[in-house]
Amino acid sequence: MSMQEKPQDIEAWLNALGAPSADRDYKPGHARIQKLIQRLKFKGFEFSKPKFRVRIAGTNGKGSTANFLAAALQVNGLRVGLYTSPHILTFHERIRVNGEPIADAELLSLMAEVMPLALEVGTSYFETATVLALLCFSQQKVDVEILEAGVGAKLDATTAVAADMALLTPIALDHQSWLGNTRSEIASEKAFVFQGCSIQISAPQVAEVAEVLDAVSSAIEAPLFEGELHMLGQHQRINAGLAYAGVMAMAKYLNQIDAHLAKEAMAKLEIEGRLQTHTFKKHTFVLDAAHNEHAVLALLPALAKMDAFDVIFVATREDRNLSEVLDKLEPYASRLVARTGEMSDFVHIRQVLDDEISQYEAGRFLVLGSFITIAETLNWLKKQNI
Repeated sequence: MSMQEKPQDIEAWLNALGAPSADRDYKPGHARIQKLIQRLKFKGFEFSKPKFRVRIAGTNGKGSTANFLAAALQVNGLRVGLYTSPHILTFHERIRVNGEPIADAELLSLMAEVMPLALEVGTSYFETATVLALLCFSQQKVDVEILEAGVGAKLDATTAVAADMALLTPIALDHQSWLGNTRSEIASEKAFVFQGCSIQISAPQVAEVAEVLDAVSSAIEAPLFEGELHMLGQHQRINAGLAYAGVMAMAKYLNQIDAHLAKEAMAKLEIEGRLQTHTFKKHTFVLDAAHNEHAVLALLPALAKMDAFDVIFVATREDRNLSEVLDKLEPYASRLVARTGEMSDFVHIRQVLDDEISQYEAGRFLVLGSFITIAETLNWLKKQNI
């Protein structure tokens, strides 16, 4: 593949692997990704381990925790590779070095080597993305790798390689078809993130989850983040506290961590799709990727401190209709609009937004749902502001 090929060829490669739709793309097991890594090593590619590799698993807050940790390490002069999922607008967002998404030329160069073998081996979209990230970080010679798990941990692609530290965000019900129908069952799957890691840290957990963790790990509990955060919500204090505990644990090994700098960087952090505000004319839009009951409930204290919304719009997959918590959102808006359906239906989000804003001169709108919901809304906002 030529380095001069256009960026849309990246999507052509990715489409060959199938749709990256969360647990619908999930293929449990490490055999495929390990086979792909071995095939690439045979071809001469190096998968060098950095000074520190961090795994992050949990139900909600993985991406925020990963970004908090990356910001704290980068401001201390460390070269950080950050692998998160899903992306919002482009695949490049999943693979970042010191905050910068992987460039087209580098991604295409890696894909030219990885994708033919991935298609032969049969790795999933997520497994292949993980290998691309590991190769990128190796070639970029990062000091620290941060790998956010996709689904679970026990059979997730990110736990197929050794790590030094594991962070576990709060565990709740999600991906039950793969991980189990109770918090205890899900905790047993996700607690695998600690295996082989000398540093094991967990966010505060409910009693039934804590009981599982106590039996299978030596994880310590991270306190809430002390100080102000630009990001809204008590749940972000949990995520930031977990990341900060990780930073302080790493400081004993890396000898170049300034705690004050780390806290400052975390306090200033803003992440797309986490109670993020956008404006269009006189309208205000607050976007959050909350897509399960646990995530929505975590938002409620923050919503209580915000001005009331004219409309709360919720768009989710048909197997995540949030019906049990929609009534909890009703006090925060004059009207609640909920849509569920196949992901192909999400293109209609833009039409719904067109209809909604036409009814207000200066409306306040809260948009909740998956990252696809956020992506469609951001694309719609971009079109309005052209």
